[in-house]
Amino acid sequence: MSKRIEHREFDEERALYGSEDLIVEHCSFDGPADGESAFKESKNITVAHSYFNLRYPFWHDTGLSLSHIQMTELCRAALWYSDKIDIAHSTLHGIKALRECHNIRIAHSDIISAEFGWSSTDASLSHTTASGEYFFLRGERLSFEHVNFKGKYSFQYITDSTFEYCNFDTKDAFWHAKNVTVRNSTVKGEYLAWYSDGLTLDHCTIIGTQPLCYCKNLRLIDCEMIDCDLSFERSEVEATLVAPIDSIKNPRAGHITVPAVGEIISDDPEARGTVTVMDA
Repeated sequence: MSKRIEHREFDEERALYGSEDLIVEHCSFDGPADGESAFKESKNITVAHSYFNLRYPFWHDTGLSLSHIQMTELCRAALWYSDKIDIAHSTLHGIKALRECHNIRIAHSDIISAEFGWSSTDASLSHTTASGEYFFLRGERLSFEHVNFKGKYSFQYITDSTFEYCNFDTKDAFWHAKNVTVRNSTVKGEYLAWYSDGLTLDHCTIIGTQPLCYCKNLRLIDCEMIDCDLSFERSEVEATLVAPIDSIKNPRAGHITVPAVGEIISDDPEARGTVTVMDA
């Protein structure tokens, strides 16, 4: 049977270190002792309606259920090296809040955290807002639905991931990404997905300069590209666009179909991709 702790304040070092089968509710992890690592090396921990203002609370843990919790800017590096994590209706506002974790579910939450999610696997995010730099660098098997994200350098080097009904405002997103599908989403930002391999954009809106260059196995299905100039340079691409595009430059291979294009730049003898302008 799980032990229950309610309405307590903890500020000492490793306050609940090595706990198992514990339910914590309406507690505060804050205070003058400024202790770290409150739940380090713990198993099967449920925390609800609690406040975290101290560093490194959840390291090397297995089986975490966190709901209606508040992690402040001072709660840095909150979840590292942990497995089987369920977070709902919570705020994660400390730098590097999650890293090298596995089997993660985050729903109805707000994330403000630079360097969030690095080297994490099997992460599902839904109905969540997020901001930060280098979001989910080197993530594997990510699944996002209804996520709004703002920040630079997101989803670089990720693999085997899907994104649906998302809104991303992000520079240099999906660089070196491999086997990634984005559906029914808006992606705004400069230099989208350079050096990616196996990226599919399905019924998406893409906004920003010089997108989708140096890509391999790139596919666009009924996408709209707004303010996109110098697109597809040196990329292997099969694309169907549903709206005019500013310019296309030297696609290396494949075929692009578009209703209208401002300029087609063909000054590279190695660029053998073709463009069909439907209204021409």
